[in-house]
Amino acid sequence: MMRANYRLMHKNIPVVDIILDEITGSIREIYDVHYFDHLPIGIGDTKDKINLRGLNAWFLGRRIPSSRQGIKDALEQLGYLDTAWLIEKCFGLSLSDQYWINPIDKSLEWKDINFFTNDFSEDMGDLMFGQYSDEIHWMLKDNPDFDLMSPDNTSDGWLKKKWKIIDGKRYLIKAGSNAYHQEAYNEVIATRIMERLGVNHVPYHLLVEDDEPYSVCENFITPDTELVTAAYILNIEPKENHVSKYQHFLALCSQLGISNVQEEIDKMLVIDYLIVNIDRHLNNFGAVRHAETLEWVGVAPIFDSGASFWFDTATHILGSAKHLKSKPFKNKHHDQIKLVKNFNWLDLSKLDGIEEEVRDIFAGSVFVDEVRREAIVDGLGQRITDLQEIIDRYDYSVDEIRQDVKEHESYSGNY
Repeated sequence: MMRANYRLMHKNIPVVDIILDEITGSIREIYDVHYFDHLPIGIGDTKDKINLRGLNAWFLGRRIPSSRQGIKDALEQLGYLDTAWLIEKCFGLSLSDQYWINPIDKSLEWKDINFFTNDFSEDMGDLMFGQYSDEIHWMLKDNPDFDLMSPDNTSDGWLKKKWKIIDGKRYLIKAGSNAYHQEAYNEVIATRIMERLGVNHVPYHLLVEDDEPYSVCENFITPDTELVTAAYILNIEPKENHVSKYQHFLALCSQLGISNVQEEIDKMLVIDYLIVNIDRHLNNFGAVRHAETLEWVGVAPIFDSGASFWFDTATHILGSAKHLKSKPFKNKHHDQIKLVKNFNWLDLSKLDGIEEEVRDIFAGSVFVDEVRREAIVDGLGQRITDLQEIIDRYDYSVDEIRQDVKEHESYSGNY
């Protein structure tokens, strides 16, 4: 009988002993459970039994997605068939949470290997950015100078990206895509909008190297906290057919004790409407909790807003919202914005003059020409106008409801 070869850890807390499959890199078996409460949220476990399939899906969800730009070439150079193998090479460590796998025969300590307080290799990130050639570095896994101890092995998303330590802080550098490479610029524009509106967010900055634009942001997760995405929160309990995904998410957050969720989601939906974000999927928003105490810090700041401003739309039809879809609660922006319960916090006059900031952000871009830039500026202006009209209609309908209630109370009082 095989013995467990790894122990899933939550920072310094042992969670469960596991066997990793030698061929697939997945979790084959579960052994002793040490601290049930520290299992990852939303894997479908019960107090009587751990859901192996759910735990395995969570574990393999830590790998680089197969859709990542450049991952196929990187795997060929490394001599691996699947990105699941890369998880083991960095002990499953991430810069998004505090989970990791501890080899039973080594008994490592989190303080000595975590990526928050220790240096890590940038080799994998450099490989993903094409800084190694097949001729010189063929079969890199056999090259003793190539180090796979990196958080790049467990980073999510399809865009080319890498982690880098700058002045002791952890920064994520992310590239763009398609002909316009617009995502990096969009992150900075979204940052400026949220700064003006007072919305909690992760600030992004623009880095241009050899005409290639990259967005740069500091990690908002600390050595003591972790991100729990909406995808896993929604998996805590099955949704009943008559309940919407939006209602289900709010109810589960309330059940967990996460505060101010509806207010923060309102703000996220407003921002996504303004920037025409088409990819607010369930893994790029959520909540932050303390890893050791499991206490909730609150809703995560807004991050990963690059798939916006018609980033992959041809310039001659840019500005049209006709064919654009939204996520995560409704598939059309004009339907999703109706979920917002309160606009009282929002003052769109704070966006006056934002057009010049947008022009400055795109200045010098070799991918976004003047025609496209002005179309984006005009499109943003129209979104602001459209949202103000929605708010005005909302205020009017609320006043009507209040008046109806007042008249009803007055009428009822005569009897």
